[in-house]
Amino acid sequence: MAYLLDAPLSEALGAAPAKSLDRAFSMKTVGDLLAHYPRRYADPGELTPIRDLPMGETVTIVAEVLSSTVRLMRNRRGAMLEVIIGDGIGRMSLTFFAKNEGQAKWRQNELAIGRRGVFSGKVGMFNNTTQFAHPEYELFDDADAAQRSADARANVPIPIYPATSALQTWQIAKFVGLALDGLGPVPDPLPDDIRVREGLLTAREALDRIHRPPTRNDIDPSVRTLRMHEALTLQTALLQQRDRVRALTTSPRRAADGGLLERFDAALPFSLTPDQQAVGEQIAADLAGDHPMNRLVQGEVGSGKTLVALRAMLQVAESGGQAALIAPTEVLAAQHLRSITRMLGPQLAPELIPTLLTGQMSAPERRKAALRVASGQARIVIGTHALLSDKTTFADLGLVVVDEQHRFGVEQRETLRAKGTSPHALVLTATPIPRTVAMTVFGDLDTSVIRSMPAGRAGIETFVAPLADHPNWFQRVWERAAEEIAQGRQVFAVCAAIDTVGDTTEADAAPPADGDARGPRWGVVQLDEALATHPRLSQVRRAVLHGRMPADEKDAVMQAFARGEIDLLIATTVIEVGVDVPNASTMIILDADRFGVSQLHQLRGRVGRGSVPGLCLLVTEAELGTPARERVDAVAATLDGFELAEVDLELRGEGDVLGATQSGVRSSLRLLRVVKDAGLISDARWLAEGILAADPELEHHGGLRAAIERRVSDDDRAALSKN
Repeated sequence: MAYLLDAPLSEALGAAPAKSLDRAFSMKTVGDLLAHYPRRYADPGELTPIRDLPMGETVTIVAEVLSSTVRLMRNRRGAMLEVIIGDGIGRMSLTFFAKNEGQAKWRQNELAIGRRGVFSGKVGMFNNTTQFAHPEYELFDDADAAQRSADARANVPIPIYPATSALQTWQIAKFVGLALDGLGPVPDPLPDDIRVREGLLTAREALDRIHRPPTRNDIDPSVRTLRMHEALTLQTALLQQRDRVRALTTSPRRAADGGLLERFDAALPFSLTPDQQAVGEQIAADLAGDHPMNRLVQGEVGSGKTLVALRAMLQVAESGGQAALIAPTEVLAAQHLRSITRMLGPQLAPELIPTLLTGQMSAPERRKAALRVASGQARIVIGTHALLSDKTTFADLGLVVVDEQHRFGVEQRETLRAKGTSPHALVLTATPIPRTVAMTVFGDLDTSVIRSMPAGRAGIETFVAPLADHPNWFQRVWERAAEEIAQGRQVFAVCAAIDTVGDTTEADAAPPADGDARGPRWGVVQLDEALATHPRLSQVRRAVLHGRMPADEKDAVMQAFARGEIDLLIATTVIEVGVDVPNASTMIILDADRFGVSQLHQLRGRVGRGSVPGLCLLVTEAELGTPARERVDAVAATLDGFELAEVDLELRGEGDVLGATQSGVRSSLRLLRVVKDAGLISDARWLAEGILAADPELEHHGGLRAAIERRVSDDDRAALSKN
């Protein structure tokens, strides 16, 4: 009996394997399994004897486990597993670092003495012994070994699958083989004429050759075909969703002559930048239309996105509508309230009554704010997740503004939008998004970019303080901070943790350097204690700020810092976005290698916001040549956030950059790579537009329709509809 791609795995493999695959990878169907592609291939024809391994190169060997030892680390937390393997002629060691002894022993049990397999890694030397540090490996079972030996003699590439401790790559390979053997017809997402024109394989051929390539030359054509399938499927789904949103109707929100927006612009003490003007015109046209705006505005830190959003709010308010701005933190929400009230001035603020609504307000304050919102008295509402509460209702919600969209899941955004009738949506991000990422992830949104910066900014200089090379520079960092404070300026010091003793990490810290299992060296608590005894900084006005402080205390600290009553603020990334203190001149980031590129860029943007020159010092113990150090050096090399976004994508890969909570599209990126495949994604979008123009419901493109239904599930569609 032949199985289709949407057949349950239990029918193709049996109940027990289906349950294992579901538990390990949430696989339900044959199509789910066959979309679990090999992450690489071992090439048996190029297996290298241990005694001939070239130092510094990445190689693959077949060997047997001879012994293993677990020992605890001396100078830091964690454990190390050393495994000795041999190929009958030579021996070498494998080194694995683990967070604890239990994790190391789990791997020791897996790499039991006598087990054979394929091992791949970068050849190094330690104590005169050849070694791999954290190699990749695939272990054979007894029944598998004979077949693999035959494959090795025949030069057949060995697929290596993403695996788990309970489900190893060789088991997955067996399940994939069974599924392919029983697979029936596979509908092709690509129309035949396009497939032939592009020189691509059929869908069935591509699946066969990516999982069971007869030779290495068969792999690339299958990957190229399946990448086009992914790109076309995703772009078509995004365009379908865009068309569905455009088909909705909403209340036009037009600006009136002499109205709120015109009065606001007339009172501005400065001119809009060219980009602010251009993006403002796009938004104004969207708001005046009969269909909901769905626009993403991305702009550099400090480029004036809040001003652009406020002008949109005023245009909505002219018709009596309300605008709700949701921010990710209490600190940022309070900052938005102050800056918006200040920009509105004494004439407009009393008319619009900007109102703050957060979860940590006192009950009487929250009731008073909620009443203003429900009655329509507050036409500009700013808040955190409290805006999503069932108790929060609006009189006429006409515009939803989402600040720092990557902090919110689509469910949260949709909950807020559902409080109005097809309200307009404006999504803001200060994290520049590469063009192909925007096209792939936000393809159903219209996108605007603000690149130009307001006049009068003094700029920022960025330097790396590499303590691995120059340990004495640590003292110079704090001397530099004291010099800035002596000139009447203010300083941020940012840590990746609140308290390293309790290991309370608050940052979205980046992975550590390879082989480094330590946590952040500095926490807010430890740095505050250290600076309390510093010869020049012990007497300055210091304060700490982190996410575990009560909301009113956090807000009081930020307001005191903004008023110039605090010289040195020691904080976590709670100050990452939105904090605007023009007198702050210096940003010191401890353990800078623990942060991602975009996060470092965001933090740096907190200084140099006025006429005071900005200085950013990136303090790191990461050694030259490590990925962690590359991130830090990349940030120091440029102030261009869009350039850094591309660098970030290259260094980390889109899986980390995109995250996994925003839409179903992201989790569907299997083979597609938004940097390398930029041209392919553009081509797929052009193809999708042509297909949908001629066949909006895909009645004559059954293979593509089936691929969308299979790869973009009902949950994913719900997520897409909430972007």
